[in-house]
Amino acid sequence: MWETFYIKPNEIGILYHRSDFKKILQPGTHTYFGRHWQVKISDLNQPQAQIENLELLLRSYEAELQEHLLIIRTAFNQAALVRCGQNWVSVAPNQLRAFWRGFIEVESHLFNLEESLELPSSFVQQLRSVTLNGLKKFQISEYEIGLLYLQNNFVRPLEPGEYAFWSVDRDVTVRILSRIIPNPDFPLEDVLIEKHPDFIAAYCETVQLLASQVAIVRYRGKVISILPPTSRKLFWQGVAVEILDISADAQLQPSLVAELVEGSTEVKLLSRNCLHICQVPAQHVGLVYINQEFQGQRSPGVHAWWLFGRSFQTEAIDLRLQNMEVSGQDILSKDKVPLRLNLTAGFRIQDPLRAKNGLSDISGFLYKELQFALRGAVGERNLDTLLEDKGAIDRSISEYIRQKAADYGIEVDSVGVKDIILPGEIKAILSKVVEAEKTAQANVVRRREETAATRSMLNTAKVMEDNPVALRLKELEVLERIAEKIDRIQVNGSLDSILTDLIRMNP
Repeated sequence: MWETFYIKPNEIGILYHRSDFKKILQPGTHTYFGRHWQVKISDLNQPQAQIENLELLLRSYEAELQEHLLIIRTAFNQAALVRCGQNWVSVAPNQLRAFWRGFIEVESHLFNLEESLELPSSFVQQLRSVTLNGLKKFQISEYEIGLLYLQNNFVRPLEPGEYAFWSVDRDVTVRILSRIIPNPDFPLEDVLIEKHPDFIAAYCETVQLLASQVAIVRYRGKVISILPPTSRKLFWQGVAVEILDISADAQLQPSLVAELVEGSTEVKLLSRNCLHICQVPAQHVGLVYINQEFQGQRSPGVHAWWLFGRSFQTEAIDLRLQNMEVSGQDILSKDKVPLRLNLTAGFRIQDPLRAKNGLSDISGFLYKELQFALRGAVGERNLDTLLEDKGAIDRSISEYIRQKAADYGIEVDSVGVKDIILPGEIKAILSKVVEAEKTAQANVVRRREETAATRSMLNTAKVMEDNPVALRLKELEVLERIAEKIDRIQVNGSLDSILTDLIRMNP
């Protein structure tokens, strides 16, 4: 019995007899006598050969198989790349692969993973758009730098470019940092500083401070970081570092105050947790306490101190003339008349340190003492005395409060009672008293004026009695007054009888 097999031009066959390998069949027609022949056909368009028991066949038929196959065998520390036409295949360590020769161009490249995990740049460019198992590719832009880590251990920096690394049995990662950010978040800074000094010297600026030092880091003239004492930090090269010793004096110079306190919003955010700031307005003086001890006075302006290792307390004391109102004080006079008084006082602080150290609450102290002085001045006087001489209250209070305030460096400029408010019934009584007094005064004046008028009339009568001409003038004056009220007067006879006739007229 004959068995015939046809192999197409794009195929290749493997001839077996009773499962034993016999030969490789090229494209064409093949005829064999007998039974139990079989052919396994492979499509050459898929160059990777799928051959059972390849390891065993190579032991007996390696020469014949090598003639038709590209055999790739990788050790535990090796990997391979196989190019089949335009396609690529990766081969992991400890692998055996076979690829058909002839129909599609096939080439292989073996790599020793112990020497380097990095793929040469020529292969990286060819594999740019290809995804392969066991290979990791990374792109570093021109403004970046990559940190290569193998099994979480730093290996070396990667400059801008394209990279590919074998990661078949190892963890390969690249952490990309921006070069345009001068203070990136370096991974494990302390490890980089201690274990990789070459990388630090080539790329970084290290800032390490003592317990009494503070650092200001600037990039292109702008503050980008403020470092506290005992800190250690990495920056890219190109930054300017200013280290300040704050052991003796923690106060900032005016130039630093303008930069850190009154500068841009970003800089203010950096410095707000590092500085104690005191703003002293005009006509004020600032008192500074460091660690609960007085350290001096400060003139108007903005002052700042480094906070590290110290506690600060500052207070601005107003030196201008200030007013205080003591209102609604209900007090009994000496004659038990309830009064409500409003007092005002003007004062200024002459010795801020004395006032602050002696008094916990300056305004509270003055208010209380003015209350005491007002009660004492009013309680010692009767109502009539208070109403007749209000200045006596002012003088009494002024003498008392000036001495009390002077003991604490405070000058009282003026003290005065603004209002004395009487109860309603007392107001009514006083109103009646005033009304009676004014009525009596009016009666006296009226009687005086009546007496004067009578005396004047008597004097006039005597003059007229002794002087007829004056009498006639008086008559003419009376006639003129009457004429003002009458439309027309008809005179018959002489003027001598006019007055006589008028008198006789009926109303």
